[in-house]
Amino acid sequence: MKIARVDDLHCDAGWRDFSFLKITTDDGLIGWSEYNECYGSAGLTAVIRRLAESLIGQDPRPIQRITSTFHAITRQAPGGINQQAIAAIENALLDIKAKALGIPVHALFGGPVRDRLPLYWSHCGGYRFSNAAVLGVEPVRSLDDLIKLGKYVRDRGFKGLKSNIFRFDLDPPIIHQPGFARGPGHPQLNADGAVLAAITDGLAAFRQGAGPDMNIHLDTNFNFKTEGYIKVARACEPFGLAWLEIDSYDPEGLRLIRDRAPMPIASCESLFGRRQFRPYFENRSVDVAIIDVPWNGLVESLKIAAMADTYEINCAPHNFYGHMSTLMSAHFCAALPNFSVMEIDIDDVPWRDDLVTHPPVIENGELIVPTRPGWGADVNEEAVKAHPPRHPHP
Repeated sequence: MKIARVDDLHCDAGWRDFSFLKITTDDGLIGWSEYNECYGSAGLTAVIRRLAESLIGQDPRPIQRITSTFHAITRQAPGGINQQAIAAIENALLDIKAKALGIPVHALFGGPVRDRLPLYWSHCGGYRFSNAAVLGVEPVRSLDDLIKLGKYVRDRGFKGLKSNIFRFDLDPPIIHQPGFARGPGHPQLNADGAVLAAITDGLAAFRQGAGPDMNIHLDTNFNFKTEGYIKVARACEPFGLAWLEIDSYDPEGLRLIRDRAPMPIASCESLFGRRQFRPYFENRSVDVAIIDVPWNGLVESLKIAAMADTYEINCAPHNFYGHMSTLMSAHFCAALPNFSVMEIDIDDVPWRDDLVTHPPVIENGELIVPTRPGWGADVNEEAVKAHPPRHPHP
């Protein structure tokens, strides 16, 4: 078996593009992966193409040898876009290898540990805030809307939801995201009284609508500095958060926040590889480590998770992409002993299901672990072509 062709496909996904890597062998097997260059990774496709040139004519199955070579030739610029490109290739090769053996990907790693994966509804309210017209739903514009949405999530059978920070006190209302240079508060990233009030008002609304048993997660991204995160954590105490999610490149500062926070701290979704995760584990900075499978690759993600397990830390996937990414993350969760909960975006463009041959199956707020060979689905190329991407990929 030899690699004969490497292609990338892209399609419109409303407020971003979905991107897929397709690797074809000389005997007709196709491996798929999903990657994303719409969030700070412009040019990722070009890096994938450059790395993949060397794959033509190679056996796709010795995946560790291939990725080790890629890490060696990118050693002077590790992480970042290079790592995302390596991960996209690695994940597509895993799909080929599992299909060649007639087994699901998780079986390559001793899975499944579990057959059903508890989910939390991510970006709850956020996509309805900014993209309601694309979704075909009513927009979120008030605290009353959050109450209604919380009840809707509960009635759909979900046991968890994750939201961002909504500023209904401003005209027009915004999602508070100064950490990404969106809206007021950048670059100082302070947690002032108005921001803290917006956080507590939003959490109170979700708690009222979703009820006392809902696991509520708050994602604060990169929006504050250490003292601000401590203020946020204290303000959130009455609402019984499942976790407070923080992005930080300072493991010691995050440990300080964790020591002073009355709820579990989740972080690390923006990190690459075991070397970046290690100081967060050594400093006991997190209660839950979030790992991005499209960024790290499934093989490296499982190695990170195994290292976390030695520190008694459970893991969760960072999964806010399309269905193929959800399937990739599901195989990660299925093979993972120290699993916490799985992230998933429920609100999305109406054509998302059309983009894969077998969309993920969700029952009562749980994802059924796929059992078909490979990831359990292929990309529907005709559906992808029917929705040209928002950004060109020459």
